[in-house]
Amino acid sequence: MTQQAPRLDLSTAPYVPQTLTTSRVMFEVLAALVPIVAAAVWFFGVTALLMVVVAGVVAMATEWLFSDRKGWGSLRDGTALLTGVLVALTLPPALPLWMVVIGSAVAIALGKLVLGGMGHNLFNPALIGRAFLQAAFPTAITTWTAPGQGFWHLEPSTLAPPMMHVDVMTTATPLGLAKFEHKLTELGPLLLGNTAGSLGETAAILLVIAGIWLGIRRIFDWRLPVSTLGTVAVFSGVLWLFGVSPPPTFMLASGGLLLGAVFMATDPVTTPVTSKGAWWFGFGVGVLVVLIRNFGGLPEGVMYAILLMNAVTPLINRATQPRRLGG
Repeated sequence: MTQQAPRLDLSTAPYVPQTLTTSRVMFEVLAALVPIVAAAVWFFGVTALLMVVVAGVVAMATEWLFSDRKGWGSLRDGTALLTGVLVALTLPPALPLWMVVIGSAVAIALGKLVLGGMGHNLFNPALIGRAFLQAAFPTAITTWTAPGQGFWHLEPSTLAPPMMHVDVMTTATPLGLAKFEHKLTELGPLLLGNTAGSLGETAAILLVIAGIWLGIRRIFDWRLPVSTLGTVAVFSGVLWLFGVSPPPTFMLASGGLLLGAVFMATDPVTTPVTSKGAWWFGFGVGVLVVLIRNFGGLPEGVMYAILLMNAVTPLINRATQPRRLGG
């Protein structure tokens, strides 16, 4: 009886199978966004739900129409849907749906596909869409409505046709009150979300829980949000001691900082790949946020801070590359 020789399998590195796929990361982030979307619907009603659905559908349709990956394969990784949902969460609840359509389409077309598609974009696509709307429609993008008007409340501007002006009842965000009227919102409403602001930035406690959960699941590099939030806390704390800035607790819980730190500054494509680079990236975002909020003309600066640091990410990667073995 002869013994059969064992089969020799030859393969290339890496030899350890990787279970963390792109689609898994995207859908886990989407799952973490479900409570955020639910809070937006709770505070701003059916208007928020319409905006999220429209932005998501438009993002996927744009990806399907213009992507070089034919068929439904371009949608299976979940990147388009995630981009659309994030675009909606950065927008005010009174924004007309036709502007939401433009912002979501621009996020995919100009923020992602023009630069080569998934993995090739230099800037965060969702913030590109938001930045385009900020430049094109500055009045509409800074029109805020008060929360708690009931689930079935629909803002008159939501279904307004293009180029038609509709009057809405506006209110100021906590950052606007602090910057222009020197009034600080209490920490309780900021944590629970009962304040004016973009759809996804009002419930700070939910954003913190989502960030902790994604960090435990190792969906992103924990150094990015920790360095961003830590820099804002320390830098604003120093300025607060000199009477220049609001207290660090207010700076951390207000505006889009937590949304940006957890879901935007952790984008693996547009942030540094090295551990040291992640610390520098978060430090840069934090410093820029504090500077823009306290000394800039706008009450908020998270979007610009992340986009500016996206631009210098290639330089950070080059400067923080580890030394070669034996070099």
